Amino acid sequence: MAALARRHPEAGVPTDETALAELFRFRDFPHFIEVYGRVNQLVTTAEDIAVVIDGAAADLAAQNVAYAEMTVTPSMHALAGMAYDDVLAGLAEGGRRARALGVELAWIYDIPGQLGAPAAADTVRWALEDPPDGLVALGLAGAEAGIDRASFVDAFAAARAAGLPGVPHAGEGDGPASVWAAIEHLGAVRIGHGVRSVEDPALVAYLAATGLPLEVCPSSNVCTRVYPSIEEHSVGTLLAAGVVVTVNTDDPPMFGTTLTEEYRRLSAAFGLGVDDLAGLVANGVRASFLPAARQAALLAEVEAARTAPRPG
Repeated sequence: MAALARRHPEAGVPTDETALAELFRFRDFPHFIEVYGRVNQLVTTAEDIAVVIDGAAADLAAQNVAYAEMTVTPSMHALAGMAYDDVLAGLAEGGRRARALGVELAWIYDIPGQLGAPAAADTVRWALEDPPDGLVALGLAGAEAGIDRASFVDAFAAARAAGLPGVPHAGEGDGPASVWAAIEHLGAVRIGHGVRSVEDPALVAYLAATGLPLEVCPSSNVCTRVYPSIEEHSVGTLLAAGVVVTVNTDDPPMFGTTLTEEYRRLSAAFGLGVDDLAGLVANGVRASFLPAARQAALLAEVEAARTAPRPG
């Protein structure tokens, strides 16, 4: 982020890490969306996208992450004045540079909910008519409260008909009704966040029975004030109920975390041991859009690590 801010001083985003950390101290979820919009203004060229991916890939490689499905929001780049061809070029170059570090990246094209039907139409058109290599799903994020998930039914139906599964966000800035809407109207095969599902026992039971995975981002939810602390996060209740939980970071630099750190924090807060953490990693592999053979290979690595002798 600091490197991008130096490339684009006109955006007025701080260029040192201390000031950025203060910028990323969020009052609530709407404030996060506001800051996210400011930071998005730093990404205006194909090389800017590649620089963002460089940083993410380097962080992932340092944590032994072999594969990640990253959210891309073309409509937000268009708002910043970027041509769609530049988005494609940036993703292609960034993905190539990530592979050189040993990290395979896939993309989820995301509809920013607060931009409504026009953004949905544009996103689906780009996804279906001119997708980047490695596009695996259609998402829906941004603001939740007051944004009816069901209003995006046509966009998700069109994507699903073309073989692109839906992974909308719900149950973060809004309650269980948004999760039900994502399931019933958008055909979600995975739910971004979904943590407020615990407010509806029937929904928790449904998630556990169907195995519909949740992308849980604990530190993000604390930073945006969905929960006051990791210890008070709903993930403990979800795990106890048998819901399929995957561990994710959301926007790691903005929330002062890494994927490894999320596992550490969950372990400390909920007393999770090696077997528990290996199970969470395995959930992430199974919930991914990787081919079955690649999933099997990664699951074998997880099992080998779980059963390897440990000091002490």
